Amino acid sequence: MSNTTITWQSPSNIALIKYWGKHGNQLPNNASLSLTLSQATTTTSLSLKKKRKKSTIEIDFTFEGEKNEKFAEKIITYLDGIKADFPLITENKLIINSENSFPHSAGIASSASSMSALALCLLSQSMIADKKEYKPEEFYQKASHYARIGSGSASRSVYPDFSVWGKSTHIKTANDKFAIQYPDKFNSDFNDLQDSILIVNEKEKSVSSRAGHALMQNHPMAAQRYKNAEARMKSLLTALAKGDWELFCTTVETEALELHALMMTSNPSFILMKPGTLEIIERIRRFRDETKIPVCFTLDAGPNVHVIYPYFEKKKVRNFIQEELLEFCTKKKVIYDSMGNGPQLRIDE
Repeated sequence: MSNTTITWQSPSNIALIKYWGKHGNQLPNNASLSLTLSQATTTTSLSLKKKRKKSTIEIDFTFEGEKNEKFAEKIITYLDGIKADFPLITENKLIINSENSFPHSAGIASSASSMSALALCLLSQSMIADKKEYKPEEFYQKASHYARIGSGSASRSVYPDFSVWGKSTHIKTANDKFAIQYPDKFNSDFNDLQDSILIVNEKEKSVSSRAGHALMQNHPMAAQRYKNAEARMKSLLTALAKGDWELFCTTVETEALELHALMMTSNPSFILMKPGTLEIIERIRRFRDETKIPVCFTLDAGPNVHVIYPYFEKKKVRNFIQEELLEFCTKKKVIYDSMGNGPQLRIDE
């Protein structure tokens, strides 16, 4: 068992319908729907080394080739919460190596890719240790469940294309405990949907998503927010089914702006947008109005802007990004991403 290294490369995702506010053990207060990415990924490898003392959790963790105590502490807390389901966590020293293809803690859902990659590694190693087999659907549901405990948005990173997490009156199979792959057909206009991530600021954000979620507990707009999210879920499902770009853009942008409005009106309030964020938003809207090209923006809990557009407009939109938006990106940095195929496994004996 200790000779096998499991490596999973897991993608980030960008929520189009946002999850903001939770209860219990990482359970969402509203359903969310996300686009799985392909280039923004975390690659994590896990190998096991037998140890004598089986009551404690022991890890050897490196992030991008260096020790990272802050991340290691978070991982130990996570492992402690799920150790009852994974005997290998206390029976072995866990050798964990992780690296990102993008900046962490800057609002590109690095916790989604990192925690899903780790959950997938743990589940794969436990299958070897316990000589267990799961059907693919069950495996990914379990991976989504354990990823969720580490980071809510991570539950959505284990599937290709679009994912849904959280109970919704509009999707019968959606539930709070694990995400599901988008269950319906979507219009071919959304095949290979493009997401260019404009890095306005790659510094670690001033308020973590975890802290932001907690501030929803007593937020004066919380009840209305959850109603809005459910109504927009219906709108987005309609847009995806019909290929209605106008409805898609309106829904996605309103969700992004409401997310940041909630941050600005919480107590204490906080602002994660930067001047460049607002300039990019205004220019995208102007470009769309002038050209009638279906392009829109969304934001995660951070200053960076996701520019969403169809594959068939890729050349025109990328030219627009190069000519008009690069000046607002730190070091002119952009991640040209697109709809992804989900996590990828590698096993080294």
